[in-house]
Amino acid sequence: MINIFHFVLILTLIVVVISVAKIKDLLSAVILFAVYNLIMSLLWQQMRAPDVAITEAALGAGVTTVLLVAAISKTGRLEK
Repeated sequence: MINIFHFVLILTLIVVVISVAKIKDLLSAVILFAVYNLIMSLLWQQMRAPDVAITEAALGAGVTTVLLVAAISKTGRLEK
């Protein structure tokens, strides 16, 4: 059964995904993508999959964000 917390997480996830797709500033998009990964980590934890939640938090929000920020620092920040 879906409770209020799950509904809020899923609704926030949808808003973040749409924002990532629409935003023109690449650094802001990467930060929102990290937020997406953290919300997904919370959802995995709520679905009683702690191993997947830890992996999502470490790789999705951690390593991927660092690599994308490093790539943006080597190139331009704004999309044309």
